[in-house]
Amino acid sequence: MKRAIYTLLVVLLGLAQGGPAQKRVPATGEKPAPPAGGGPGEGAPGAAGAAQGDQQSQAYYYFAVGRLYDRLFEVNYDSAQRSAYASQAIENYEKAHALDSRSPEVGERLAEMYAKSQRIRDAVLKAQEIIARDPNNLGARRLLARIYVRTLGQMNPDTGQRETARRATEQYREILRRDPSDSESALWLSRLLRLQNEHEQAGTVLRDLLGRQPGNETALAQMSQLLLDQGRAPEAVSLLEKSLDETSSEELLLLQGDAYSQLENHGRAEQAYQRAVERQPKKTEPRRKLARALAAQQKREAAIEEYRRLAEADPADAESHLRLAQLYRQGGQVELAEESVVKARQRAPGSLEVIYTEALIYETQGRFEDAIRVLSGAVTLLKRRGTAPDQSRRSLGVLYEQLSRLYRETENFSAAVSTCQELMNLGPAEQRAGRAILVETYRAAKEIGLALAESNKLLAGDAADRGAQLGHALLEADQGQTDAAVARLRALLGGTREDREIHLTLAQVYERGRRYGEAEKAVDAAEQLSPRPAEKEIVWFLRGAIYERQKRFDAAEEQFRKALEANPRHSGALNYLGYMLAEQGNRLEEAVELIERALKEEPHNGSYLDSLGWAYFKQGKLEEAEKLVRRALGRNRHDPTIHDHLGDVLARLGHAEQAAAAWERSLAEWQRATPAEFEPDKVAATEAKLKNLKNRVAQKKPAPESKP
Repeated sequence: MKRAIYTLLVVLLGLAQGGPAQKRVPATGEKPAPPAGGGPGEGAPGAAGAAQGDQQSQAYYYFAVGRLYDRLFEVNYDSAQRSAYASQAIENYEKAHALDSRSPEVGERLAEMYAKSQRIRDAVLKAQEIIARDPNNLGARRLLARIYVRTLGQMNPDTGQRETARRATEQYREILRRDPSDSESALWLSRLLRLQNEHEQAGTVLRDLLGRQPGNETALAQMSQLLLDQGRAPEAVSLLEKSLDETSSEELLLLQGDAYSQLENHGRAEQAYQRAVERQPKKTEPRRKLARALAAQQKREAAIEEYRRLAEADPADAESHLRLAQLYRQGGQVELAEESVVKARQRAPGSLEVIYTEALIYETQGRFEDAIRVLSGAVTLLKRRGTAPDQSRRSLGVLYEQLSRLYRETENFSAAVSTCQELMNLGPAEQRAGRAILVETYRAAKEIGLALAESNKLLAGDAADRGAQLGHALLEADQGQTDAAVARLRALLGGTREDREIHLTLAQVYERGRRYGEAEKAVDAAEQLSPRPAEKEIVWFLRGAIYERQKRFDAAEEQFRKALEANPRHSGALNYLGYMLAEQGNRLEEAVELIERALKEEPHNGSYLDSLGWAYFKQGKLEEAEKLVRRALGRNRHDPTIHDHLGDVLARLGHAEQAAAAWERSLAEWQRATPAEFEPDKVAATEAKLKNLKNRVAQKKPAPESKP
């Protein structure tokens, strides 16, 4: 490269002197000898004062030398040499400019070199000087705009970035006014306008450019990205569909995939990303986006394969291991999930998403204490780290929410309440979120009065909060205040599709109040507003539960079956149907199979574990039943039905004292139940079993010996 540059210099020097190039090529750091006649101020031999032609020749000479050092600056990577070359380039350009100050090319090169060597003020002043002399000099305007743009990345928002962007925008506008065909300036102008949130103006510039050059891929990419940023994905799709062909670039294909992803049309997104991968199989971005599209379609194995390739291509890539962990967890491959999340943690220590995922994996494994330990450690780490206040607050909010939920799941209600209070102390938004979680915590702890008090505070803060209103109505229903809950919900009805959620809540309120006919009507109304099968799932499930409560078992089974046809993995329907069959003593093998499917979806659900234990009890598998019911109590310690089931199992096994203790605990827990949950017939049945057991035990005891 240097040899070619030196050869060019020899030619230029020869031309500058009007004869063949015979000069010795200068060594690095050595200045070439000036042309005959000397440089400015050196006193030319011969006639006094150089002629105009000689002056131009000397200017050309210094310009050529400046160009040499300019090129050496560009191709050299040694910082000390680059600095020396920059200084020599500027020195020679300045000499040339002193000899020929009206030459636009010399002035532009000098200004450019000022900019390259970070003499930004000198660069700007020189470019402005040229423009002041010749406003039509578009080269100088482009240079000045480039200098402004170049300095933007070196500025903080508070140190003149906005003003610099405005000045660059001004230059590009002027360039386009004088030369509307300058596509490069149009592209830069649109970028700057977007930077300044002038999105409509940026769109106008890009549409004008595309009108002249429909095939300009950079303009297409910018316009598509602009539309996506504005949430106008259908327009982006339309634009790209008209423009894409077999030769389209990877960038446009990725944007097409992004547009379909924004529309949640993940199948079409996958196709676009797949084409981009075929264009650039070694690049990570197309493959990563393809993997996300596959995961969004539940194509788990295909997504795993793509993330494996990404992890192999870049072993330090934490995200690929994290996504693998999440996919393995969703597929029930918890050992592989744990292995992958450990790799992600090693590559991204302190990552909130990695920590969150690790806690979820432990939860899936039933390792609740480990999950709590991981999240608690993350809270401590985050508090010590001292990150930006807003970021720290958001991150802590996520951790506190998850922690409070885990504490509630493990029935550590005091810790759950304390964590909610920590969340509420973070700020106004977190206070509202924390209070909503606190309502659910008190409700789970059967502290309905406290839950209602917190719910009232939520409504006082925002009475229009529909979610808070629905939750408050359910709390009123728990308290047996069915009419008040119904009045609250009916006041929210507006004759729109949003009424669906209200009707579903009304059905639950009526069901808790044992007003089953009205509950059925509410479910029917919700079904009318549920056109899609996915929306009908909850309708069928809720209707099945209402029928089961009325002992209309065949009708209930029909509804549960409909929910399972729409979603074979609906754990609630699987468990409810299986338990209903077991309770009746019918089709016990099928009951076990249904409940096992429910547990595959939620392996540590206490209610599901109890259902399977009860089905085993009905089959006479007493040891297996005892293990499962005890595991269920480990998850739901305050459930009176589970304690009752344990009493039945122990009584059948002949453990009378333990059975009595279990039934007594069941009765105690029934006393804590809310009015809506209290079932007098079950309480009476448990009392009868306990009384009969005590009578039998008493009859078997020998009579006390008479005292002499």
